Amino acid sequence: MVKIAKLALEDGTVIKGEAFGFETTKLGELVFSTGMGGYTESLTDPSFKGEILMSTYPLEGNHGVSEEWYQSDRIQVEGFVCREVCREVSNFGPQKTLDEFLKEFKTPGISGVDTRDLTLKIRERGSLKAAITTEDIADDKLIEMAESQPSIEDRDVVPLVSTKEIKIFNEDADKKVALIDCGVKKNIINSFLERDIGVVLFPYDTDYKTILDYSPSGLMITSGPGNPDRVSETIETMKKLSNRLPIFGICMGQQLIAKSFGAKSYKMKFGHRGENQPVKDLNTGKVFITSQNHGFTIDKESLKETDLLLTQINLNDGTPEGISHKELPLHCIQYHPEAGPGPNDTRSIFDEFNQMMDDY
Repeated sequence: MVKIAKLALEDGTVIKGEAFGFETTKLGELVFSTGMGGYTESLTDPSFKGEILMSTYPLEGNHGVSEEWYQSDRIQVEGFVCREVCREVSNFGPQKTLDEFLKEFKTPGISGVDTRDLTLKIRERGSLKAAITTEDIADDKLIEMAESQPSIEDRDVVPLVSTKEIKIFNEDADKKVALIDCGVKKNIINSFLERDIGVVLFPYDTDYKTILDYSPSGLMITSGPGNPDRVSETIETMKKLSNRLPIFGICMGQQLIAKSFGAKSYKMKFGHRGENQPVKDLNTGKVFITSQNHGFTIDKESLKETDLLLTQINLNDGTPEGISHKELPLHCIQYHPEAGPGPNDTRSIFDEFNQMMDDY
């Protein structure tokens, strides 16, 4: 028998579909991703914490789920919405189906949804607070739950995904980088390890003296979920270290670094999520296709009042994609060069940061 699932939005919309995954009810901001693949990587990406993820690609689950694709140790999204879910795996390697994967991490899913129509709604209205359930809950109650939850702007989600203790990877490496973990993806860590660079992973609220005690060759602020205004501890640490080490930032890392120099951030209407975002380098004129996952960005006009320079822009909407300091060895980007999933156009950025550490 087909079990009914429901998705309620803060505007009063209730959508019914077929349930899969775990039988539960979850709240979050409904967002869409335009990626044609990589659902395992997206579902385990800490930057999706607090979000109900909807895929614009019409079929999910056909190649199953393998732990080697995880970007963290668990599913991070609050729920998953798709047009059609494939319940039989067409791949010899994976260890479980998408349905089994969601059940394992107590995450609800809904399929049979007109995701094209719902994506158009989000593009017109902006991201919406939502409630997803695979339980028997009345429509009006579900709408009330969606409406009454706090906005992602007002939630502290970075503490939910950041490491709780300092972790060291490749301790014997001649060179190591300090990573302030606001929601790191495994591919970021692996991108350093495959270059024989050691990694010291710090909780988001680590003070600058503790970081310096490990004598890192450089500092990186990682990607992460939610509103950068609510991660004041990392901003304050960044202020103390800005002239002490070569610095690199990815996604939220760019936002936190820019804010530490006085720039301003704001919530985007529906954000950038997917693996097909075009980015132009303003120095070389080159265009890259990038993987992105963020709902906040830096106000590029506010950069004019800082010592930071805009180096790259998104060709869809002109928002900042790369920022450097006028004098210091500091560079940050809004997209994900580590991919996970692809593309791999910008993986050389890790080599550039490695060279920056060598030159410092």
